[in-house]
Amino acid sequence: MGRRSDHTRAELEELILSAGHALVAEVGLGGFSAREVARQIGYSIGTIHNVFGSSDRLIAALNTRSFVAWAAFLREQLEAVGDDGDRLAALVAGYFDFARQHTHWWTAIYDHRLPADTSLSEADEAGRGLLTGIVVDEVARALSRPVDETVVTLSRSLIATVHGHCAFAIGGAWALMGGSDAEATALARVRETLSAVTLDTR
Repeated sequence: MGRRSDHTRAELEELILSAGHALVAEVGLGGFSAREVARQIGYSIGTIHNVFGSSDRLIAALNTRSFVAWAAFLREQLEAVGDDGDRLAALVAGYFDFARQHTHWWTAIYDHRLPADTSLSEADEAGRGLLTGIVVDEVARALSRPVDETVVTLSRSLIATVHGHCAFAIGGAWALMGGSDAEATALARVRETLSAVTLDTR
């Protein structure tokens, strides 16, 4: 029987997210079940739907939690190298390291699609924007220019470049193509791109 009066709505939301995030880390999106989350916390599946609206919205919220954890991880890497360290290398390494250390969280982000008639909440949009914001700030820093639309657009392209290398490495395709160090190659592409942009703006 569900424990419907044990927690406030805010407490219940955190309870569901905590259990759900742990379950995704353990079994991946393919093995994830909102019903299993409900079972683990002692509530009914109806309670989860009441809080999040649907299983899809719950998964979206769980993926947002992964984005927030990823952004915090990147900040730690950047803080570790400091202002005078190789921040681009730390950023790319942080991207790869998070994917390696939390592969189920990372793959769930890209494997889940919301239904066409469902949009992300404002909180989800904000949480997911943290990671992109870090990259945008670092690209602007590397180019010694303020954040503008050019920097934002370039940052998105660089994220796509690093992500592609990372996805191939995690999935094994990079090795199948004869590649030996996807992370170093991704960093080289980032440096080459930023160098070309720097030259174009002088």
